[in-house]
Amino acid sequence: MKRLLLLVVLLGCEQHQPDEASIVFTKVESVIAPTVCGSCDPTQIIEVNGTGLALIDFDNDNDLDLFVVNASNVPCRLYENIGGESITFVDVTQQVGIDIRAWANGVAVGDVNGDGFDDLYITCHGQNYLLLNHAGTSFEDVTAAWGVGDSRWGTSARFGDLDGDGDLDLYVCNYLKYDFANPPPPATYKRQTVLGGPHGMQPQGDTVYENLGDGSFQEVTQEWGFLLEPSFTLNAAILDFTGDGLQDVFVGNDSMANHLFVNTGETPTRFENRGLQNGIATNGDGSMQATMGIAVADVSGNTRPDIFTTNFSSDTNTLHLNDTSGFFDDRTKRFGLGLLSRPLLGWTCGFHDFDLDGDEDLFVVNGHVYPEATVESMDSAREQPVLLLQRTGARFTQVKQEGLFRDRSAVFGDLDNDGDTDVVVAQRNGEVRVLRNDSSHEHPWIIQLQGAGKNPRGLGAKLLVTFEDGTSATRWNTDGFGFQSSSEPQKHLFAKPITSVEVIWVGGESQRVTHFPPNRSILIAK
Repeated sequence: MKRLLLLVVLLGCEQHQPDEASIVFTKVESVIAPTVCGSCDPTQIIEVNGTGLALIDFDNDNDLDLFVVNASNVPCRLYENIGGESITFVDVTQQVGIDIRAWANGVAVGDVNGDGFDDLYITCHGQNYLLLNHAGTSFEDVTAAWGVGDSRWGTSARFGDLDGDGDLDLYVCNYLKYDFANPPPPATYKRQTVLGGPHGMQPQGDTVYENLGDGSFQEVTQEWGFLLEPSFTLNAAILDFTGDGLQDVFVGNDSMANHLFVNTGETPTRFENRGLQNGIATNGDGSMQATMGIAVADVSGNTRPDIFTTNFSSDTNTLHLNDTSGFFDDRTKRFGLGLLSRPLLGWTCGFHDFDLDGDEDLFVVNGHVYPEATVESMDSAREQPVLLLQRTGARFTQVKQEGLFRDRSAVFGDLDNDGDTDVVVAQRNGEVRVLRNDSSHEHPWIIQLQGAGKNPRGLGAKLLVTFEDGTSATRWNTDGFGFQSSSEPQKHLFAKPITSVEVIWVGGESQRVTHFPPNRSILIAK
């Protein structure tokens, strides 16, 4: 009886509602078509993933457009944002010449040729695709010419300047070997017969490409130290995790240990997997997890990037805090992020200051992989709610959201240019939801970075922001690290008056700004 009472108390504590929830999302009607990824009730593991999203200002008109991934020979689609102060999308897929009909899973955004227009890399079961953006008017399939047509089962992908030469290299996550003609037999989970995999299947190694700067990539997986025993890889994040100014790679694996490839700074370029030594390979109990989503923020306030990951049901999501020595310590329970996630199977997650109160909140989308899932049979339902967690002091508290979904992906950005962060969510074989942020706030300070050379978005840069009241915040210019999803580096939004901004660019060069325009819109160019 005492143990039951303790469990009730803990659950009540973690699900405590803020007195006045200041984060409000409103669903916006749109023309975005439902996603397609195999049958509605999947019978094979190939049908479980998919529905990647990307936010990309493909025409450089200062609003975020939307790319939606589909599988099962249903074309991927590009929607132009024409809404101004509203959020209105128009399908321009045919107009810009995109015709990708493959078993596509994910998408990455990056300017591969440094012309100021972001390009798209689409991961598939089978050949991946690189679509080059021609000045916002059309996209061209340049996969063969650029040498990036990896033909394994690609899940997520990331662009980042891994060798510090100023252009964007490419990390491709590969999952496992799957044959449509010879699928795996069914498996048993919690005494229920379910679709088979990934256990018992053959994992496939990831692929790393160096951008040669001449209109081509070359594979450098082995040369740069990324060639390990293959894992069931689902996601990755490229960022300076060790504080030396060099870009590292965190890799999230399904039911296997995660990797942290640390850039050694050597010439030629070299990475070492230090996931186990640095504490990020497993959770605090030493257990390997099924990592899908990755989110990064300075949760502890020490200016280092902490890592939050989403995992399978009957496990918990995990928050690793990055201390000043480079060790990642599991502090999931301390921040109230453990028990409330156990019934959920998490995918994309993201830290964003939705209410503009100075700290970052957490948004997690969920949905089970097994159609047979029920609370009675698996302690977890198939359709699940969004988990919205508001940062309140030293913990996160849940803000209840309506609806149950089979969600997989989400992307975050200011879709209506009103100074706050909106969300687009895609569920597997279902509606794509546009969620407008209607939280009340004053006119924010807006910081945008302009990189130099062939990284014009400043991907990978770090911002140290000091406010008038003496507090500070740390942000990073990233693509969001969504599960099979990506965004161009977004605006950094703050409600409190700013006194200084320090930018640390990729490579360690520092730049400090203390004088700002009266309209609170700050563009910092390298």
